[in-house]
Amino acid sequence: MASSNNAPSLGRCGGFVAERLQDAFHLPARRTSVPEARRRVIAVLHEWGAAEQVCDDAELVVSELFTNAVRHTDSEKVGCELAVVGAFLRLEITDQGRGDSAPHVQPGSVDKECGRGLFLVGALSESWGVRPDPAGRGRTVWADLPYGGPATR
Repeated sequence: MASSNNAPSLGRCGGFVAERLQDAFHLPARRTSVPEARRRVIAVLHEWGAAEQVCDDAELVVSELFTNAVRHTDSEKVGCELAVVGAFLRLEITDQGRGDSAPHVQPGSVDKECGRGLFLVGALSESWGVRPDPAGRGRTVWADLPYGGPATR
């Protein structure tokens, strides 16, 4: 398991150095890793001072995307990356592929227990999509959630 990179990176933004909030980790592709992924994402967002609504939405999105990577691919590990990009929180879940098809919203999935995860991801996200690995060894499913900056406490 790769260690988490909790340290913010620094980048140039105009004439000053701007802090870029980002983190990444990998977990085994097992059902038991889904709650661990949620815990890690929430811990990082709390460390960044994110609003509770952002934390709640990110928790649900990570849960759905990580679960899909575990259930629908033949991966040994699943990666999770999160970064604040402008006014959005970008969540990326990367599998090792070997699944039957790319993730997509199932028709009529709102009324079914199985298959409505991506419908929820779409409802909570400004946008989401799938990016194949250039070497053909998997895919990344990403979602951009409104971030809005640190919470006021």
